This record gives sequence, C-alpha cells and structure tokens, in this order.
Amino acid sequence: MKKFMSILAVALMVMAMAGMALAGEVVIKGSTTVLPIAQAAAEKFMEANPDIKLTVSGGGSGNGIKAIIDGTTDIADASRFIKDSEVKAAFEKGVYPVPFAVAMDALLPVVHPSNPVSELSLEQLRKIYMGEIKNWNEVGGPSMGIAVVGRDTSSGTYETWEEKVMNKERVTERALIVASNGAMVQTVAQNKLAIGYIGLGYLNDSLKALKAEGVMGSNETALNGEYLISRYLFMFTDGWPEGDTGKFINFVMSQAGQEIVAETGYVPMH
Repeated sequence: MKKFMSILAVALMVMAMAGMALAGEVVIKGSTTVLPIAQAAAEKFMEANPDIKLTVSGGGSGNGIKAIIDGTTDIADASRFIKDSEVKAAFEKGVYPVPFAVAMDALLPVVHPSNPVSELSLEQLRKIYMGEIKNWNEVGGPSMGIAVVGRDTSSGTYETWEEKVMNKERVTERALIVASNGAMVQTVAQNKLAIGYIGLGYLNDSLKALKAEGVMGSNETALNGEYLISRYLFMFTDGWPEGDTGKFINFVMSQAGQEIVAETGYVPMH
C-alpha cells in the first residue's frame, strides 16, 4: 500500500508538471516602435490561445537584441536590422538570430500643432539636430528658439534617424533625450518650441507631422519608396521559431496579423 501511494504521488506530480507545460509562456522585449504591434497582436493571439501567455515589454531595439543574445527573451522587437557586432556576440553564445520583417514604418519629424512650419529638407533637419539652426525663423517659422528632442542611443529609431537624416553627424548636446516614442509624443506635445521624431503608429492629434523633402510620411509613400525616412520593423528569434513562439510569429505574419499592423498605424507587409 505504501509503495502504491508513492507511485500515485509520483504520477500526480508528473501530471501536474505536464499541465504546467501545456500553459506556455512567450516573452517579447525590445523596440518601443514595434511595441504597439506586439501588444495588439498578443491580445488577439491570447484570445484565440488562452493556454499561452505572452509577456510584452519595451526598452529599445538594442536592449531587445541583447535579450535574445542573453537568452532572456523569446522574441526581440527591433526597429532596425541587427548589427554585425550583435551577430558576432550572438554566435559566440550559440544564438542564431532569425529576422522577420513584420511591418514598414515612416519616421516622422513632428512639432507642436501651433507651429506654422509644415515641411523641412533633410539638410534643415540635420542642421537643426546638429545645433547649427537654432531659431524657427531660419526655416520659415516664428522667431522662437528650437527645442531639439532626440532618442537615446539604444533606440533603433535613433539609429534610423542617425543614418537617414544625420549622416552620422553628432546631435547637439543641447538636445533633450527621451527613452521612448511615448515619451517623445508627450514632450513635443507640451512644448511649442519643440521638434522630435516618432514612428508612424504614434502620430495623434497632439502633434503635427512635417513633410520631409516635400513628401509626407504615410503608408503609401513608405511602401513606394517616395518617403526617404522609412524602414522595416522586425521581430527576431533564436533560430527558426518553433512551438508557441513559432505559432505567434506565424500569426503576426498572417493576414489577420497584418491587419493588426495596419490598425496600429503601421504599414503591413501584404
């Protein structure tokens, strides 16, 4: 009888552990640009798959990729492609990052709605962020100082801006640095002197988007290449995704997932 009870206890423990295994968990970290897509997709995915829990957080593209290298996330969101140095660091740890382009984005220069300026050239944007243009009257606006708002260096949004606008020139030390798209929205919306830049999905009525080189960033102009400050948005996995992680990636890439991309304000891949 004692032996039977021991066997029964072990059997119950195995069953309990099996039950726990059925309740999968997928961790997603990284870009605050991709964050609205990941959050909205996760909600819909968990509605259809209540046995799978998805945990979604931001922190920046660099931090997301670092997390996939360190093994602390299943999916890394990134608003830029992985760097050669990151690939090298990943390989050294036996990690093989696989990219999935889940959306396109137009990176928009934004100002306070009261600002009469409606467009800037890439050269003007670059000189504003370098600190060479310091007053709005130098670009057709009122005689007011320009409050430059930028992103931290771990941000994929910062790196896209650095590549496509700054041409690797340094941002002025006077710039206020914020940690996320959400913080950028709040900062620029509350300052009539400010200029910043955000992903397309974060644009709302509290901000005014500016044309760049005479073209307004939109789904259409990002897709056809007319808008010059556009980019792909990625989700990275360690190796080809399987199990619950693969199931979620497949959902994001599906027609239903791409409809969510469009609903969040970004450009679907199909």
